[in-house]
Amino acid sequence: MVSIKASQKGSALVIGIFIITVMFLMAAALINILSDADEQVNLEVLGTRAFATANSGADVALAKLFPLSGLAVDRVCATNSTWTPPDVVGFHGCSVNLTCNGTEVAGVTQYLLTSEATCLVGNCDGDNCMRVNRKVEVEARD
Repeated sequence: MVSIKASQKGSALVIGIFIITVMFLMAAALINILSDADEQVNLEVLGTRAFATANSGADVALAKLFPLSGLAVDRVCATNSTWTPPDVVGFHGCSVNLTCNGTEVAGVTQYLLTSEATCLVGNCDGDNCMRVNRKVEVEARD
């Protein structure tokens, strides 16, 4: 006759391995979730930086089109140009493409300024690169 104690040997070991496996899977899922959340925060910060850079590019284009001197000179609307932001922390890794289209309607010239900023972080030659674009359009007239 086999005693009950002898048939239960090793059951705690099986339960322990099961618990360790479940805890490992939960830890792996949590690490994956935290990694995704970290990447989303980085993209949001980079998107905000690109939006601010696009706004600054639009300001630069407006300042060239309507100088502070206020002199009524022939306005030059550069079709395609670039603006290199200053090398400060907020603009690091960003570049801006500017376009300007002028249209005359009933003797009034209307301008459509487009500022598209591209900000990138990391080595874009490999797989470790994040790139975000933001575009701002501004309309102005004489």
